[in-house]
Amino acid sequence: MKTVETSFSVRYAETDQMGIVYHANYYVWFEVGRTEFFKSAGLPYWEIEKQGVFLPVIEGFCRYRRSARFGDTVIVKTKVQDMKPTRLKLTYEVFRQHDGTLLAEGYTEHAFVDKDGRPLNLKKSHPHIWEVLDKLQNFHPSS
Repeated sequence: MKTVETSFSVRYAETDQMGIVYHANYYVWFEVGRTEFFKSAGLPYWEIEKQGVFLPVIEGFCRYRRSARFGDTVIVKTKVQDMKPTRLKLTYEVFRQHDGTLLAEGYTEHAFVDKDGRPLNLKKSHPHIWEVLDKLQNFHPSS
């Protein structure tokens, strides 16, 4: 599976009074990783949506391991865990850059739907998008 890494600095607005990142912001970071994942595949979100495919989150999970703090630089590693014609599951790992500490890990699961929220069979309705995502899921770097 192809893993896409996205790095950024923790902003003050993402923290509480003690300078620790508020838990809900990890889901925002998952979204940043997801957006960059699709962009790196040549399928930016806006292009997928322009083609009539939307990916609402239908399930999310985050396990918090260590605290991120204001000023840390974090790396979000994103990859496809599972893909079916009607849904996609992505996994995330969030690390502190300077020491490699795993801060959080989780996943989001998405349905493929049209602009009216009706489920799509992506493999049948948009085979070109399916093929790109399938290649990412089955990506094996050469040794």
